[in-house]
Amino acid sequence: MKKNVLAVVLATALSASFTMNSAAHAQASFSDYVQTQHSFAHEHMDNVDVLVLLAAESDDGSIALPQMWSEDTRNMIQSALAIEEFTGKNGQQVELLALPDFYAKRLWVVGTGKTLQRKDAEKLGATLAAQLSDKTDNVVVHAKGYSDAQIAAMAHGMDLRNYRFDKYKSEPAARPDYTVHWHGDNGSAAAAAYATTQPLAHGVFVARDIINLPGSDGYPQAIAELAQEAVSGYDDIKATVYTPEQVKEMGMGSLYGVSQGSQHKAHLLVVEYQGGNDEAPIALVGKGNTFDTGGYNLKTSGSSIVRMQTDKAGGAAVLGAVMALAGKDAEVNVAGVVPLSHNLISGSATLPGDVLVAGDGTRIEVVNTDAEGRLILADGIWYARDHLKARAIADIATLTGSKVGAVGTDYSAVFSDHSALLEAMKTAGETTGELVWQLPLGPYDGIIDSWLADVQNVGSPGAQAGARFLQHFAKDTPWIHIDMAGNAYATGANGIHPAGGNGYGVRLLTEWVENYNAASK
Repeated sequence: MKKNVLAVVLATALSASFTMNSAAHAQASFSDYVQTQHSFAHEHMDNVDVLVLLAAESDDGSIALPQMWSEDTRNMIQSALAIEEFTGKNGQQVELLALPDFYAKRLWVVGTGKTLQRKDAEKLGATLAAQLSDKTDNVVVHAKGYSDAQIAAMAHGMDLRNYRFDKYKSEPAARPDYTVHWHGDNGSAAAAAYATTQPLAHGVFVARDIINLPGSDGYPQAIAELAQEAVSGYDDIKATVYTPEQVKEMGMGSLYGVSQGSQHKAHLLVVEYQGGNDEAPIALVGKGNTFDTGGYNLKTSGSSIVRMQTDKAGGAAVLGAVMALAGKDAEVNVAGVVPLSHNLISGSATLPGDVLVAGDGTRIEVVNTDAEGRLILADGIWYARDHLKARAIADIATLTGSKVGAVGTDYSAVFSDHSALLEAMKTAGETTGELVWQLPLGPYDGIIDSWLADVQNVGSPGAQAGARFLQHFAKDTPWIHIDMAGNAYATGANGIHPAGGNGYGVRLLTEWVENYNAASK
């Protein structure tokens, strides 16, 4: 049964991948994820199911209505808006039904605030998508006065919200299937702007698919093969998979040790996109622990362990970001490194107190087998630094519960001593809405010292110990660590994210790479 389910997933990934790096082909692949369509040609329509009127906030509360509507219609709408005290503030909404002699069955007047930033526009689009009925056939959005980028962001937000992961449903519910007609100032320009969002959305969708795969179907080799299939249509992405035997032969004992108790041994996935000149790549290293029991430091919370397939969310984000950058034809060299493990218990599993030897020769005392993410990332970072000669490294992982205690799930925690990396990351977070908050790396001298080996894999405070451990392997390479614990998954839909794995980090990393690359020129 597992083999059959995996085959379905792999086939979907293959059919959803681009056949070439172009917006047209990216759009064609969307039918595997969402059925909604977007049109940007401005032509009048009769019998519209839902008409959305976007209204910017005004100081005096006045809302300009289209002059093409009759005076009686405009007066009725203005009266309704006044009763509801509608001023156009972001998030305000008034719905009117069955207006006399009107061409739309429903009219939604939606406030967009005084300024509509990208993240707000995406969220607005997602909100509209969540409210639309499955029985809707066509939607018109009156977006006169809004920029092409704002319209594209709203359409992008609708796409992100309308994704579904229903491969395990015996009778999947019908996916939203309607056409949204965007009536702005320049249809062709808005269409072009929307096309640039397609590669990013595709990267998010693939990341979500990977995160959502249950542990028995999404083991290291399966994820490596899925990733290879997903990037197979990109002419300028090179995918390399190191087998367990190769991982061991290369000396990556820290990565290998985490999976040695499982029948599914460790793999290393490397995806390289060459979009710039011959300069060294920016490396993204993502935690790909495909299921985490905690090992002999077993997770005892049922609510925690049941979602541990999401422990590969960092690796999924890295793969999605590389795909997005390639799909956008970004002028940068970037490499994604995803160490893949399966942290199970058996007679051959790593024991608490064991010593593992990482790729750079560091001897690690494994004080806690449930602090496995940093063990696999250590060898991933070493590979990026030693084999790829990366000019900068960003690692991303669902790493520590301490991070959730420190900043919750509205932010990721970031750690770095490099101001340029930090500033580019903070800007990327503000732009995408995947916010980051810097936590200190020091002074925590001795936090991971071991009496038995060179270092140990835990310490206190926990989030800082994880960061200091990873910093050891980055050495003098510019490096930033993103702890995204708690950000990868939700039981219910919210904003641009449906229920389940949300692909967090794809958009953040994509934006960060472009920001940092531009700033470092």
